[in-house]
Order: sequence, then C-alpha cells, then structure tokens
Amino acid sequence: MTHRIKLILAGASALLAFKASPSHAESTLSFLIDNNPDTVAAAEALVAAYQAKVPDVTIEIEPRAGGGEGDNIIKTRLATGEMSDVFLYNSGSLLQALKPAQTLVDLSGLESQVKVDEGFKSVVRADGKLYGVPFGTAMAGGILYNRKIYQDLGLTVPKTWADFMANNAKVKTSGKVAVAQTYRDTWTSQLFVLADYYNLHAVVPNFAADYTANKAKYAETPAATKGFERLKDVHDAGLMNEDFGAASYDDGLRMVATGEAAHYPMLSFAIGAIKQNYPENLADVGFFAQPSDDAQTNGLTVWMPPALYIPLTSQHAEEAKKFVDFAGSVEGCKIMVETNTVQGPPLIDGCDLPADVPPAVKDMLPYFEAKGKTTPALEFVSPVKGPALEQITVEVGSGIRQPAEAAKLYDEDVRKQAKQLGLPNW
Repeated sequence: MTHRIKLILAGASALLAFKASPSHAESTLSFLIDNNPDTVAAAEALVAAYQAKVPDVTIEIEPRAGGGEGDNIIKTRLATGEMSDVFLYNSGSLLQALKPAQTLVDLSGLESQVKVDEGFKSVVRADGKLYGVPFGTAMAGGILYNRKIYQDLGLTVPKTWADFMANNAKVKTSGKVAVAQTYRDTWTSQLFVLADYYNLHAVVPNFAADYTANKAKYAETPAATKGFERLKDVHDAGLMNEDFGAASYDDGLRMVATGEAAHYPMLSFAIGAIKQNYPENLADVGFFAQPSDDAQTNGLTVWMPPALYIPLTSQHAEEAKKFVDFAGSVEGCKIMVETNTVQGPPLIDGCDLPADVPPAVKDMLPYFEAKGKTTPALEFVSPVKGPALEQITVEVGSGIRQPAEAAKLYDEDVRKQAKQLGLPNW
C-alpha cells in the first residue's frame, strides 16, 4: 500500500510539472521599426495581439530614425551582427542593397505567404526566395491636399502641372501656404521626383529597363529631369512655408490637415499618421496623383509597403518566424488596417477594405480601378536607387542647385550604387 501511494504521488507530481511547463521556452524578441507614429502604432497593436495569443513570448519594440540615417542604422547593424530578431525595412531596391541571400532568413515557407499578393512577393524576392512579409497596405506617391481650402477657393483637382501651379497661385494670394515642404526630415524632399515616375513611364516606357542596364540617364532623359524641375518651380514661385528647411514631417501633416497649407507632396502612408495625430481633420484631407504635362496620361505612382525581415544572426529565428507569419496573416493585416486606417489596397487575400475609408483613400481607388492608371515606383522595377537623392532634392528644393546639375549628380550617385550591387554594364 505504501509503495502504491508513493507511485501515485510521484505520478501526480510529474503531471503537475508537465502542466506547469510552457509549450515552448520563454523567449524575448527584439523588433526594430522606424519612428513614424503610424508605424509605431501598428507595431504596438501587432505585438499586443501576438503576445495575447502567445504569452510566453515577449517582444520589445525599438524605434529608429527614418530616411538616410535609418538606412545607415540598418546596414551597420546587419554588418556588425547586432541586428534585432525582427526588423522593418523597405522592399524593392533598398532591400536588394542589403544582399538578402547573405544576410536574411528565407521566409518562403511561411503559411501566410500563400495569401500574399504576387506583386508584393516580387519586391521581396531574391535568388528565388522570399525574405519578407508586408507590413501595411499598398500606397501611392502624390499630393495630399486640404479639401476645405479647395472648396473655399473654388479649386478643382488638377491633372496637369500648369493647373496645379495655377491653384497654388490662388492659394498664395489667399494668404495660405500653397505647398508645405519639410526638409528637416530630408526623405520628404524626394516626392516631386519619385512620385513623377508614372508620368516618366508614360513618356518613356522602357526607362526602367534601360536605366538598370546603364543605357538611360536622368540627365539625358528630359522626362526624368522633370521631377527636379518641379522642385525648382515650387521654390522659385515662393509657394512654400518660410520654415521649410527646419519643418518636420509631422509639421507637414499638421499643416495640410488643419488648413495651414493647401498641399503636401507625400506618400499615402501619411493617412495613418493623420488619423493618429489629427483624427478630427482626417475627412478634410484628399489626395491626387502628381500632375503631368498631359491630362490624358496622368496617373498614379504606387509604392509597395515595407516588409518584416529576420536576420541570419537572430538567436531566436524560429520564434521570430512565428511572429512574422502572424503579421503577414489576414488577422495581422486587419489589425494594422484597423489601427492606422487604410493607406491603399491591402496585399493579403481576405483582408478587405472597410466601408468607411477616408476621403484620401477613396480618391486613390479610381486610379487602381482604371486600366493603365497606376505603375509601380521606379525603385520596385529597378534595383538601382541612389542613397544621396534626398540630399540632392533638398538642395534643388532650397534653390541651391539647378535641376540639370542635380540630375547629373544623381546619375553619379546611381553609378556608385549599381557598382556596389554588381550589376552588369556598369
């Protein structure tokens, strides 16, 4: 009897120990993101939802700077083996510059990849492998505008650059800032160049292929130089806020949302930040594609969202994969959409648009619904993007450098980048 009691007690102890142990070892993941408010909000919502499902995993979020400074942080930490377990970074050409086959974990086998849009997969693929999952929706580059100002001044959305400048002149006469520019955050200075790619592609359809093959140059292609000329036009007409050199991205959002400024050239991911910081003004902000020289060929330049990646140096790669898989799922997509509002069409099958999308998103949808009215930004159809562009566009937008000179300087910057990537013909 005593022997039987001992066996029963031993078995009970073993059962309790089994039940008390977690399904897997407790672990902590580090998660590096950029410091934009909408990014932070989406990341926090994803982490909270995942930790509720998997309480044995703790995820620590670390914000970093954006723009060129952020690029350097990513490259340095990858090179030194100090990268976080999961990190958020651009898809497209900037990803290729990281040499993903040598630095990142292959995520091709994640269950969530089955429902990811093929267009997005093409911009996180290298050597036949997938290295990222989308963080957010597709977005576009163009002009955020204040709908109240347009209504008060009787303005209509422009399709041509001439009409855009005419609208700006009327705004300036009214005493408002016509075009908000925010060169303290240098990356924001690139939009007039980058968002003009649809217009460039419409005139020179083979530009991306020829540019990648070192057969086409910005300085030798008038349609490509146009973007730099747009910056000069706005500066020379005195349309910008006086503090454009010191103003930040957040200042630009405030100005266009509250009606201090009529226009802010920006990517549509800013819609999420406006919802976070100026929710009462969200319905006052609209969006249109960067105007072209010909209204018949005007269309929208589209950006794929950034992606989540895992470095090969992660000590918790398997746990990191589970979190990234969750972020790329329909559930993860819906969490981000509900947190930051919609910035464009979702890229996960089954993650549908809500009925109450903001006016700026509704303004974008006709471009996506019409045949031939969108094209991916150049950085998604060519691996080449010079890292110094944002400094060059600040100089042009500040009246320091002329467009033709800027285009030549950028061509030289691109040459260095192409050589680093080992592209043929460079």
